[in-house]
Amino acid sequence: MTGKQMQMGDKPARDPTAELWIKGASAKGESTNPWTARLTIDVTPALRGRIKIIAFERGTTVAEMLRGLLEAEFGTPGESQG
Repeated sequence: MTGKQMQMGDKPARDPTAELWIKGASAKGESTNPWTARLTIDVTPALRGRIKIIAFERGTTVAEMLRGLLEAEFGTPGESQG
């Protein structure tokens, strides 16, 4: 040890967008839903690739796109089916 001391700068300001991302909320300001569950399905690598490309072309995420498809097919809570 040389006995030299290093000066620390001020603590950086918090970035609210980064805080939301860390907590799992989207940067769009949407709050996370505490009543979510993970769903895992097996698909072929080719299908996975096509899904990812289509989501990218639509400017969305795979998860958002598939949630929309599932809601369109099975409805949202409180809606009558049929």
